[in-house]
Amino acid sequence: MTTDPPGRSRPAITLVVVLLAFLTVPMSISGAAVALPGIGTDLHTAGAPLQWVMNAYNLTFASFMLVTGSTADLVGRRRTFAAGAGLFAIGSLAAAAAPSIALLDLARALSGIGAAGVFACGGAILATTFDGAARTRAFAALGSAAGLGLAAGPTLSGWLASGLGWRATFGLHALLLIVVLTGVGFVAESRAQQRPRLDVMGAVVFVAGLGALVLGAVQGPEWGWSSPGVLALLAAGLGLLAVFVALQARSAAPLLDLSLVRNRRFLALCMVPVVTTFGFVTLLTYLPTYLVGAGGLSAQRAGTVLLLMTGPVLLAPPLAGGLVNRGVSARALITASLAMFAAGNAWLTVIGPSTPITVIAGPLLLIGLGAGVSFGVGDGMAMSLVEPERAGMATGFLNTMRIGSEAIVIAVFGAVLVSLIGTRVGSPALAAQVAAGNLSGGDPATLAAGFTHALHLALYGTAAVCAVGAVAIAAALAQPRRDITATPAHNDAPLPTKTGIN
Repeated sequence: MTTDPPGRSRPAITLVVVLLAFLTVPMSISGAAVALPGIGTDLHTAGAPLQWVMNAYNLTFASFMLVTGSTADLVGRRRTFAAGAGLFAIGSLAAAAAPSIALLDLARALSGIGAAGVFACGGAILATTFDGAARTRAFAALGSAAGLGLAAGPTLSGWLASGLGWRATFGLHALLLIVVLTGVGFVAESRAQQRPRLDVMGAVVFVAGLGALVLGAVQGPEWGWSSPGVLALLAAGLGLLAVFVALQARSAAPLLDLSLVRNRRFLALCMVPVVTTFGFVTLLTYLPTYLVGAGGLSAQRAGTVLLLMTGPVLLAPPLAGGLVNRGVSARALITASLAMFAAGNAWLTVIGPSTPITVIAGPLLLIGLGAGVSFGVGDGMAMSLVEPERAGMATGFLNTMRIGSEAIVIAVFGAVLVSLIGTRVGSPALAAQVAAGNLSGGDPATLAAGFTHALHLALYGTAAVCAVGAVAIAAALAQPRRDITATPAHNDAPLPTKTGIN
C-alpha cells in the first residue's frame, strides 16, 4: 500500500472529517422521511413519485457501494471519499432547489452515489490511519456518529421543516458535507501498490444486478410480489449477480476478490449488519407508525419514545470498544448484541394500543443496546481481517451488505406486516392503510387489534431470525485450533490477538 508522506497525515482531523460525514449520511436517510409531507404539499405530489425521494437514494447508495470501494483502492481512498462528499453535497443542494418532484428524485439518486463513496471510503481511511487499540476506538466513534445521525435526523428535519421549510433539510446536509470537504486536505492519501485497471464489466453487471434486486424489493409492496414486473426484476437481479460472481472468479483484477467472501470469519462479520437490519432498523421504520396509528400518540411523542431505542446507540459503541481494548472477547460481545435483538423483539410483544411507555421501555432499551454494541465492534473487527491493500474493497462489500439488506428487508417486512393485517381486516387496501398508521377506514379498536396482532407475529419472526443469526455468526467466528498459526491473508485467518476476537 502507498500513502502520503507522514507529515501530511493528521489523524485527529482525519477522524473528525470521517465522523462528520458518517453523521450526515444516515441523517439524510432518516431525516428525509420526515420532510415527505411538506414535499408532497409544496410540489403537489403523492404516492410513488413522492416515495422515490427515499427509494432513489437507497437504490443508488446500495448499488454503488462496492464499486466505489474497489475504485478507491486503485485511485486513492481520500480522492474517492472527496469525490463522494462532493457528489453528495451537489445532490443535496440540487434537492434543496428542485422545482419538481422528478428533479428532486434525480438529485436524491445523485446524493446516493455520493453517499456510497463516503461510506465505502470512510471505514477504509480509518483502517489505514489507525491500528490496534486506536483503531478500535476510532470505529467505536464511527458507530456512535452513525447512530447519532440516524437518531437526530428526524428531530432536526422536523425542526427545520417546521421553521424554514423542507428545503432547509437538504441544505443542512449540503452544508455539513461542504465542511467535510474543507478538511479532506488533512487526510492522508492511500491506495494499493499494484493498481490494475478497474473491472468495468464487473462493475456494470454488479450495479445492474443489485439495482434490479433492490428495485424489485422496493416495488414489491406496491406492484404485488407476484406481479410480472417484480418477478422479472428479482429474477434479473439474481441472474446478473450470479454472472457477476462468475466474472470475478475469472478476473485477474476483480472488483470483489472472492477470497474475502470465502473467509468465513470476515463473511460472518459482514452478516452482523444484516441481522441488525432485522432486529433494529425495521423497528426504526415501522414502530413509530404503530405508536401513532394504533397507540394514538402524536408524531412528536412517538419520536420521543423512540429515543429509548436510539439513545443506547450513541452511548454503547465507545463502551464496547473499551471492553475490547481491555481484553473482552469481541466474538462474545457481537454474539451478545445479536442475542439482545432476539430477546428484545420477543419481549416487545407486550406492546398494545394502550400499553404504558414504562412497559415497553425495557425491550426498547435492550434492542438499542444490542445495536450500539454491534456498531461499536463489528466493523472494526471485520477490517482487522483485511490487509490494507483491500481496505476499500472490504468496506465496500461490508456496507453493501448493510445498505442492501436494509432496502430489501424493510420492503419485505412491510409487505409481511400488510399481509398479516389483511388476515384480520379482510381488505388488502385497508390493510395497507392501517400499516401506514391510518385507522380511519373502520372501527379503530378493531383495526388497532389487527395491527397489534400482525406486529406481534412479525416481532416473533424477527426474534427467530436474530436468534438463528446469533448462533450461526458465533459459530463462524470461532477460531479452530488449526488457525492459530495462520496469516491474515489466508482463509479463516484469525484477527490480531489485540482485538480480542476470542
